[in-house]
Amino acid sequence: MRVKITLACTETGDRNYITTKNKRNNPDRLEFMKYCPRLQKRTLHRETK
Repeated sequence: MRVKITLACTETGDRNYITTKNKRNNPDRLEFMKYCPRLQKRTLHRETK
């Protein structure tokens, strides 16, 4: 049930992180505050396809 997802920065659009999620427990898109190397600060990262 676990699938690989990519997290993209909402400000720059860079795809910085790859993680996994359980589709049964989290059917909607995930959002995390993660570090963006280009901006050198923490920004909101959302799940992309």
